[in-house]
Amino acid sequence: MSLLTLENLTVLRGQCPVVEAVTLRVVPGECVGLIGPNGAGKTTLMRAALGLLPHRGFSSLARMAQAERARACAWMPQSREIAWPVSVETLIALGRLPHLPRGSRLRADDRRAVEAALAHMGLAAMRSRTATQLSGGEQARVLIARALAQETPLLMADEPIAGLDPAGQIATMQVFSELAATGRAVIVSLHDLGLAARHCTRLILLSAGRLVADGPPRDVLTEEHLREVFGVSAHFEQTANGPVFQPLEVL
Repeated sequence: MSLLTLENLTVLRGQCPVVEAVTLRVVPGECVGLIGPNGAGKTTLMRAALGLLPHRGFSSLARMAQAERARACAWMPQSREIAWPVSVETLIALGRLPHLPRGSRLRADDRRAVEAALAHMGLAAMRSRTATQLSGGEQARVLIARALAQETPLLMADEPIAGLDPAGQIATMQVFSELAATGRAVIVSLHDLGLAARHCTRLILLSAGRLVADGPPRDVLTEEHLREVFGVSAHFEQTANGPVFQPLEVL
């Protein structure tokens, strides 16, 4: 069963393709890392797949009605602005809106989902704090928790670990990989290739809007791809503690 199907997805800026003829499928159990240099088209690809940008080609999510799409995919954009001075718990509970009949209160299943999201992101002790008064890193964790509380089959996150400290970055990627292991799927764009190699089951490499490689990290983070797409060399080793990937120098 496909949770996202793209066929020849293309996004134009004027006559220039920003994303060009991308075809792929994402199925349950995958933690997919979307990688590529700045300007490669990662954000544009995700926004078009969600129907948030005009595009050519086919996206299974974009063709859904808005309410159906909100139950099929949770979306975490790069923007992390929290506009309302509500409690952390209240903000996370907003993730349950796609599942609630209009005007109804949180039910037992909704409260369970909120509690699970608080626990996953280590926010239980902050539940009563005002979200706008948290640090930037703490706010990022709250917004990830809101997406987790949505409990959709697919979660798409655009650079969710940017600005987090190392422990927060690792913990967040562990949450994503654990979600995939339970039968859901995650698509996460990120620049940290080391974390991508360790926690993603699959990498999709974009360059100038084109899909360059798609497969297991070992097959995507090759010497050739690193040189041609990123312009760097790197060390990649499978160790007893899992894969270790370290960029070394600019070529």
